[in-house]
Amino acid sequence: MKMFVILKRFIIMRNFFLLRKFFVLSLSLLALAALLLPAGAEGQTRDFTRWVNPFIGTGGHGHTFPGAVMPFGMVQLSPDTRTDNWDGSSGYHYSDDVIYGFSHTHLSGTGIPDGADILLMPKLDDSLASSGTYESKFSHINETAEPGYYSVKLDGSEIFAELTATKRVGLHRYTFPLVRQASFVLDLNWRDKVLDSDVKITANNRIEGFRRSSSWSKDQAVYFVMEFSKPLKYKTLIVSEDLPEERSDGTRKKANLKSLFKFDIAPREQILVKVAISYVSIEGARKNLEAELPGWDFDKVRADAKAAWNKELSRIEVSGGTEEQTTNFYTALYHTMIHPGL
Repeated sequence: MKMFVILKRFIIMRNFFLLRKFFVLSLSLLALAALLLPAGAEGQTRDFTRWVNPFIGTGGHGHTFPGAVMPFGMVQLSPDTRTDNWDGSSGYHYSDDVIYGFSHTHLSGTGIPDGADILLMPKLDDSLASSGTYESKFSHINETAEPGYYSVKLDGSEIFAELTATKRVGLHRYTFPLVRQASFVLDLNWRDKVLDSDVKITANNRIEGFRRSSSWSKDQAVYFVMEFSKPLKYKTLIVSEDLPEERSDGTRKKANLKSLFKFDIAPREQILVKVAISYVSIEGARKNLEAELPGWDFDKVRADAKAAWNKELSRIEVSGGTEEQTTNFYTALYHTMIHPGL
């Protein structure tokens, strides 16, 4: 009988230790499985974009820009703070305190100036000079950048500018102060040497056109369709310089083309602007607009851009570094996915 009791206790103790080992082994396997899961599976619940600082690389000789772009997107919608020179080849340099406008194509990290196509700049007055620019002072204190989104308050006018994007469409949102009139300058003669350009009003809120320019790319054409969230109120003013060359349809080529669009607004009203581009044709830009951004939901486009970036960034998960090191890593990873664009 005593032997039976001892044997029973032995079996109970053995089972206890076996269960404990199994429990510990199970926890270890679960932890290992969590580490081996694809980053995207676990990363869907984490915000990797918080480790991205688009201002990194915009100073010194980094040649990056802080504006809104999707992973490998065709549109890179960003502020332009430089008219030329090597340091400003991306269109933006952190040492600057002037914004000339917001254009839709930029190069990142190349050291080669090009792009800056379809420059748009909001204004409070309705002046349009044949020469000069429409710049505004700004402060980095009033500037924000994150993957797929950029914002800044323009000094003087107090206009609050916000930018986001789909793959092929840039979306602007401008909040105006306590004023009754708003204007936008569209400058197709910005930065690069212009070989030809044109712009037409095709509806009461739609403008279509193109620009052929020469810089690093010797003959680059960008076609665009631009829509405002409300109808144009006043006649568009155009200042142009005709070139001696003719187009195939017999019309003159235009080198210096600027347009002014004016609106009556309520105090603190917001105006949104959609700009779709194509490197093939205006019809291609129309199709891109219809396919990617038929509506006007700025916040949704911003959220979709953030989600797209989070998906790409979550493919690689790191740990153990400082906050600065983690930010440097994911910002560098972010920069690798701006180019090549569509």
